[in-house]
Amino acid sequence: MHVLAQANLRIDANAVDYALLGFYFLLVLGIGYLSRRQVSTSLDFFLSGRSLPAWVTGLAFIAANLGAIEVMGMSANGAQYGMPTAHYFWIGAVPAMLFLGIVMMPFYYGSKVRSVPEFMLRRFGKPAHLVNGISFALAQILIAGANLFLLASVVNLLLGWPIWVSIMLAAAIVLTYTALGGLSAAIYNEVLQFFVIVAALLPLTIVGLYKVGGWQGLAQAISEGPGGSQQLNAWPGSQLTGFSSNFLSVLGLVFGLGFVLSFGYWTTNFVEVQRAMASKSMSAARRTPIIGAFPKLLMPFIVIVPGMIAGVTVTELLGENKAALMRGQAADSGATFNDALLLLMRDLLPNGMLGIAIAGLLASFMAGMAANLSSFNTVFTYDIWQAYLRKGRPDEYYLGIGRVVTVAATVSAIGTAFIASTYSNLMDYLQQLFSFFNAPLFATFILGMFWKRMTPTAGWTGLVSGTGAAVVVFLLAETGVWDLPGQGAAFVGAGAAFVVDIAVSVAVTYGSRPKPQAQLVGLVYSLTPKESLRHSTTGEDAGWYRRPGLLAGIALALTVVLNIVF
Repeated sequence: MHVLAQANLRIDANAVDYALLGFYFLLVLGIGYLSRRQVSTSLDFFLSGRSLPAWVTGLAFIAANLGAIEVMGMSANGAQYGMPTAHYFWIGAVPAMLFLGIVMMPFYYGSKVRSVPEFMLRRFGKPAHLVNGISFALAQILIAGANLFLLASVVNLLLGWPIWVSIMLAAAIVLTYTALGGLSAAIYNEVLQFFVIVAALLPLTIVGLYKVGGWQGLAQAISEGPGGSQQLNAWPGSQLTGFSSNFLSVLGLVFGLGFVLSFGYWTTNFVEVQRAMASKSMSAARRTPIIGAFPKLLMPFIVIVPGMIAGVTVTELLGENKAALMRGQAADSGATFNDALLLLMRDLLPNGMLGIAIAGLLASFMAGMAANLSSFNTVFTYDIWQAYLRKGRPDEYYLGIGRVVTVAATVSAIGTAFIASTYSNLMDYLQQLFSFFNAPLFATFILGMFWKRMTPTAGWTGLVSGTGAAVVVFLLAETGVWDLPGQGAAFVGAGAAFVVDIAVSVAVTYGSRPKPQAQLVGLVYSLTPKESLRHSTTGEDAGWYRRPGLLAGIALALTVVLNIVF
């Protein structure tokens, strides 16, 4: 990237662009300051007092996932792999989001737990709770570091600010509004950031398509390029998975990405679940991920398509440069696929629009990092500090700890930003982390929720074994023992983590003692009274358009249509 900075990536931002950026930062900090007035208890700080409407939490649910890695990483994947990248949305997100809203949110919201690890504590006991709490906290610091690194790189390349200045400034702004207003500040800013991101990326798609002669022109240019016509169809996606066999590629996408990685991320990742738990009612909590599914279906058109356009219009990514990058070699231009969106902005956007686009990128980075911080401070404070280190203190004490932990997490993220800097495609890094942390958790979670016999010992041994299996696959791929190009190592690692976790959990269960059934009511599906899983259909929850089942059915039908069309 530094080669590019010396080349001609610097965008000539003028006074209008800087004014727009300054206004945006003031708005973000103002929301944090105003949100502070609503924070008087730890529940207010960590879960917004469970008072937010579904449309707010639904948009925040998506914006929390629209971090730096999502926007830059998916556009990089668009330039490298083309339309198969849409699987991260249509196979790797929406079905799991609908499952979360219909099946799992009643357990989370109805049991009044404050975090996913707290659910693990009630179902499996302290060892599984502690393992989950520590692994989740570590994952959030690593992912926040990736967001910070990418943000700093973009600011360095676009505006010429040194990397360390960019990191410190971005970290300070996110820290300020998250520490002031807690989850409410993070969520209201995420709603704002969602609209800013769309306002930044939609014009880029429209102008880019106009430049290449519409979809037909884009299709022709991609077909004639190094990736070929495979990049125009979502299936079988063999370039993305790294499998030469179409059957194995589809199997990897459906099982590795669509089931294990996707369900593991969306249904057990507290970053996302926390937004739904901040809703004002059970119905609103169930609708949160379902409402989020609708904009998620359309995201490929403003995130992936600009990457595809960059791959056929940006000089630094054309022809032999693209071919070299696809072979895993350095391009003569010094560019990488991570630069696709930035290079397209450089080529297409005039001043004024540049300010909005830069604000949109910064918004995506800050939304992702704020989501990491707000979930980290909740899990660390409730599930590690309160549970094991300082029990029985007044509520004000934990509110104060939450703010201190937010500062510590930000400083730690500055350190982990340097780990992220070693990856040329940050989506590879992110999927690898998910195979370590999310895939085994999902296996333990889903088994424990639907199998009442599963024991507390099986809970923590399955988690540890599953994570170990994913790490082994990663090491085999890194050392060249197992040739898994693309993101195949993450898909195989996730599958291995899931299978090993299930196998170990089942084996250990039959050799250890289960909890009494009376202690599992509300935590295991078959033992939970069905009326406790139902939601209100009156007052603010009335109306056909507020029925979670109907909304989920519409979203699922649209998902099927998009998979058939593309």
